Amino acid sequence: MATKTTDRAQTIYFPRLAGERLDIALCRASAAVARAAETQADEHGIGVGQHLVLKMLAAVGPCSQQTLSEELRIDRSVMVGVCDDLEKAGHVRRERNPADRRAYAVTITDSGRGLLAEAETSVPEFLDRTFQALTPAERDHLTALLGKLLNVAG
Repeated sequence: MATKTTDRAQTIYFPRLAGERLDIALCRASAAVARAAETQADEHGIGVGQHLVLKMLAAVGPCSQQTLSEELRIDRSVMVGVCDDLEKAGHVRRERNPADRRAYAVTITDSGRGLLAEAETSVPEFLDRTFQALTPAERDHLTALLGKLLNVAG
């Protein structure tokens, strides 16, 4: 005999599950934020990975795809496509690394800096909208905890 489900049962189970399983809650929250970030990025014609690459290159200067991959925690095979797309669009260029002629250094171009500046203008509003359920103090605390979890907080 089939059991009839109710919307009420479905709306009360997940909060209980999330309370019991921090890993599940974090995964679901991460997926929701990632979807929102991709939607936001698409409005500016730049993917999240591309945004991160341009941001890092603007901050630290030319570096290898391997360094970008490791620092940004983007799979190497995905990083190749991200850099290919940015290069085709003229936002980065690849040049031989003078310190290691076997490797290439990825460098942001003026076009890439312009695209990054445009994309960055919407970040504060995006963060406010995405994390509106949290107070500024809670956001700061969450940032610190996630940094600690990811071993990037000092």
